[in-house]
Amino acid sequence: MVRALKVFRTPIGFHDAYVAAPSRKAALAAWGADADLFARGLAEQVTDPALTREPLASPGEVVRKVRGTMAEHLAALPPSTRRPRAKAAETKPSAKPRPTRDDLDAAQAALDKAESDHDAASRELADREAALARERRALDRAHARVVAPLERARDEADARYRAAMDAWRG
Repeated sequence: MVRALKVFRTPIGFHDAYVAAPSRKAALAAWGADADLFARGLAEQVTDPALTREPLASPGEVVRKVRGTMAEHLAALPPSTRRPRAKAAETKPSAKPRPTRDDLDAAQAALDKAESDHDAASRELADREAALARERRALDRAHARVVAPLERARDEADARYRAAMDAWRG
């Protein structure tokens, strides 16, 4: 004798999973459950003809039906969880605040300024060194112009002196 089919239901997320099976054990096997959902109060037998029609049409197969609309799901939530996610994220304190780069950026800016100041001072010093080198060359040329005639006069005086000494000696 063929056993009569019964319809069983268990909630799966936002759906109800219906199955037409001869026993609770067969329903648990169809759902792939490894625990007794009936003993835990998570599954039940359904007798409402509107809910049993589709599962009885395909015995042994799990039929999923959406349990309510999105508005009904949101309305069923406790008041503390009905807030939009953005507000919930704003009010939820994070474990650690995100580190800021402020100190690193300030240190880098100070280092960049010191490097820039050094480069500017180095360029200024190089310009002054070049100006001093030009001044040194100009001084050396002026000195050479003054000293050359004086050396010639000294050499002539030296030559006259030596000639006078040679004549005197005899």
